[in-house]
This record gives sequence, C-alpha cells and structure tokens, in this order.
Amino acid sequence: MTSTSHAQLPVDDATWWRQAAVYQIYPRSFADANGDGIGDLRGIISRVPYLQGLGIDAVWLSPFYPSALADGGYDVADYRDVDPRIGTLDEFDEMVAALHGAGIRVIVDIVPNHSSDDHVWFQEALAAAPGSPERARYIFRDGLGADGSKPPADWTSMFGGPSWTRVPDGQWYLHLFAKEQPDFNWDNEEVRADFRQTLRFWSDRGVDGFRIDVAHGLTKELGESLPSQAEIDAITEPGAHPLWDRDEVHEIYADWRKVFDEYTPPRIAVAEAWVSTPRRPRYASAEGLGQAFNFDLLEADFDAEQFRTIIADNLALSAASGSSTTWVFSNHDVVRHATRYALPPRNGSTVKQGQKWLLSGGTQPVADVELGLRRARAATLLMLGLPGSAYLYQGEELGLPEVADIPAAERQDPAFFRNPGVDIGRDGCRVPLPWTREGTSLGFGPDGAHLPQPQGFGALSVEAQDGAPGSTLELYRAALALRHELRAAETLDWVRSPADVLHLARPGGWHVVTNFGTHAVPLPDGEVVLTSGPLAGTQLPSSTTAWIRTV
Repeated sequence: MTSTSHAQLPVDDATWWRQAAVYQIYPRSFADANGDGIGDLRGIISRVPYLQGLGIDAVWLSPFYPSALADGGYDVADYRDVDPRIGTLDEFDEMVAALHGAGIRVIVDIVPNHSSDDHVWFQEALAAAPGSPERARYIFRDGLGADGSKPPADWTSMFGGPSWTRVPDGQWYLHLFAKEQPDFNWDNEEVRADFRQTLRFWSDRGVDGFRIDVAHGLTKELGESLPSQAEIDAITEPGAHPLWDRDEVHEIYADWRKVFDEYTPPRIAVAEAWVSTPRRPRYASAEGLGQAFNFDLLEADFDAEQFRTIIADNLALSAASGSSTTWVFSNHDVVRHATRYALPPRNGSTVKQGQKWLLSGGTQPVADVELGLRRARAATLLMLGLPGSAYLYQGEELGLPEVADIPAAERQDPAFFRNPGVDIGRDGCRVPLPWTREGTSLGFGPDGAHLPQPQGFGALSVEAQDGAPGSTLELYRAALALRHELRAAETLDWVRSPADVLHLARPGGWHVVTNFGTHAVPLPDGEVVLTSGPLAGTQLPSSTTAWIRTV
C-alpha cells in the first residue's frame, strides 16, 4: 500500500531513517496559531518553512490525541482523532502534506501500554461487571483482605503513589503510571486488533513511522499471587521482571511489523525501551520495530571516556542487529542537556527511568550556564558527526536551558503533584518556545502560553538568533546541512588522541574532534569546516568540537 501524500518524497527509500535527523515536536509547546495558549497543528503548519530551513529529515510529534492532560497528552482518550484544542483530522492531513512537500517525513507517538481513563473502553469497563469482556481489555483484580479493601499488591507507580486504584464495585485496576492511565491487557486479542487498526489508520493518512511509548511495558506476567514491591525490586535476571521487558512483548512487535510492511516504503518504528544495553537490539530487529532509542549518551556525563565507550558499544550493537543506532541528548521527559552539562557530574552512575535526576531539577546546585551551553554545543556537534540517526528536541537548536523555577501553582506534570517536595516534574523542558524577542508569549502565539516563559527567553528566540554569526541556531543549521556529506556510510575509525579528546574519522576525509578536557589542544591538520565555538588560533579550546576535512 502506498500513500498518495508521499508524492514529494521518494517512495522506494526504505532506509531513509537509518541516518535521519529527527526533530521532536511537543505540540502543545511548539507554536499556537489560535491564541488559546496551547500549541496546535496550525501552529506547526505555519512553521514548516522554519523546519525546512533547519535541515531536518523528519519530525516526531508527541501525542496530539484527545486527552484530559493528566500526563501531558500521554493519557489518550481516542487513538484515531485529534484533540480539538490542537486541531482536526483535516488539519492533520494538511500538516502532513505541508511537511512532505518540504521533504520532511512524519513520525507520530503511539501510547500502547495504557489509555486514558476517559477512553470509551475504560468507561465501558467501569459500567460492566467483574469478569466481563469489557473489563478483560484492562487489568482488573480483586483486592486482598476479607473485604477486598487492600490492593492486590503494594506496587508503586512510576509517578509515585500506588499502582492500583479501586473502583466503586470493589475491584482494583492496574496503572503503572498515573491513576488516569489504566494499563491495557495485552493478552486480550481485541486490544491487539484495535492497535493494528490504529497503525493502519495513521499510515493510511501518510504517516511515515511511529515512536512507541513505553515499548518495554505492554506484556505482564501476573499470577494468582502477586509479588511484593520489594520482591520485584530484587529481580535482576534479564527477562524475569513481571512488568517490564518481557520476551513476550516481541510477539506484539512482530505482528506490527507485518502491518508496517504492507506499505511502500515500509513504515518505521522506534522503541522507547528503558532496558539494559544488551537487551536493546531485540527491539531494534528487522522482525520487530526496527530501531530503539539509545539513551546512553543522555545518561552520560560530559566525559571523553564515557562517550567513547558508549559510542563504540552502541555501534557494535546496531551492526549486530542490522539496525542503526540512535543518539539523543534531550526530550520531553528529561532536563535539557544545556542545563545538565552546567551541573556537577554524576560520575557515571546509572539510573532507571523516573528517578529524580532524569526529571526537572530545582535551582540547586547553581548551574554554570555558559559552561553548560558550550558543552551542549560541543556534544551536539560530535553527535551529529556520528553514524546513526539523531533525535533532536524542540528548542535545543536555540540552546534553551531548563526552566527550573516554575511556580507550583502553574505546574502541570503529575510527577510534581504525586511526589510533593521530592520530584519537581518535567514542566521545565516543556515551556513553550520563544520565536520573537518580545510579545506576550515571545511569538509562541497571539496571547499567553500555557507554561510561563522566563526572562531571558527572548534573547534566545529564533528572531534573535536568525542569521546571527555564532548563534546556536546557525550552528545547528550549518551542521545539519553538512551532515548529509558525512552519512554516506555507517562507519567510523578512532584516531589516536589525548585521553580527554575524542577524534574520529568518517568516510570521505571527514574528522570530528571534541576536546572534553580543561586545556586547549592542537588541531589536527586539514580544513576546519565547522566548530561549536571559537578557536584559539591553531588550538581547539576546552569543551569545543571541530569538523575537519582532509580531502
């Protein structure tokens, strides 16, 4: 099956994703056309020329579906419609056509682990009796104790608080995230069939691929007697966890692959799977989703040895799986990397999804803003020189920092409200973009913005940086334009260099050199084509990357 909306894009390019630059749009915070303070599809359409000029290959849209916004749109009430506050299906089709006309492909978020509690299926489940087919689409259990008043297990949700909520007739339902996000029962064939229909619905509208939210969730092993939270926390054997990264989940993705392959070119998918590095390739297999997010650089300090190990390991894993790796520093769930690199290092410590450091931190320790941006620019220029696909988050091309001091009354993230005084939430990376130096919402829309924009955002706006030599925006534009010459082959060679310097060579005479140290080092021979910051004569300063061409 071929979508007619691909007329402006090559229909036979089945590998376009392997080294694509993909720009994540968080729709509610990108551009607001109607002045209600919430970004919308018309706003995205109005910014297609900006996206084309940036030089990206695809956009990934975070959820735009009808939602009560209990979790920023990841509580989906209808998987085959558009939230009226964001637009209409006709406007979605217009947006896809505009992006395709600009040579930009479209990836949309699919949220298969859970729905909104407003979803018609969950409302039917609440109205139905225990043991009914309606309840079988979700995970309902009787409670413990003589009267069933205790939850089936003492599990803690990802947003804090219990993972089980009781309904009026006494049963309990599972929600690994917010209580407004009941988990689907993926043992139910009706659930599987409905998601196949959803994948076809959007593919038929010209969508080129899907980002799969919580891809390592979905299937669960729930026996008659459930383990305690302490027993779950003690599980270390791969594939043995009852809730996460179970082998059975790959049966679902093999089924989805058949749907993807009905189209020309096949629809692509990328898994958000917070799993150990050796477990990641199975999600990225050609028989499954085809690609999986590699969050390893996102978790790393600005450190040469950590970067070298992560790059080498992930290129080897992707080669073994036949996929290409992904590189990402920022997204809608984590502190922006311009701020992360401004804070003290974690010294290589690893964390799990949802732990505090991944979310928006407060104002302590004080960030070294200038150092953070210099390191972020250097890290990004290194990343854009690597083989594989690069996922960029809206606003990073402006060097936006995390907005850490949003007043409590204006916050929206459930993690903040469910962990008072412990978790500041993710709103700090979701603040609407500044497009102009001035105005009530700095060009985001004709009126205000749904999250407050801080002082200083105007100086980082698109208007302020457009055409400005040395600006972060112009650095991204230049790097993305040159990147097409670097990505002819998915290989690199390491060049001997000092301990705090990474020097890699790409086919065609391209060299990428990053100085992670505190002192300047000599530049290699060759033509300096692009740098993340000013050079010091023939020296590469600290926290700076250079692209050099020798042919």
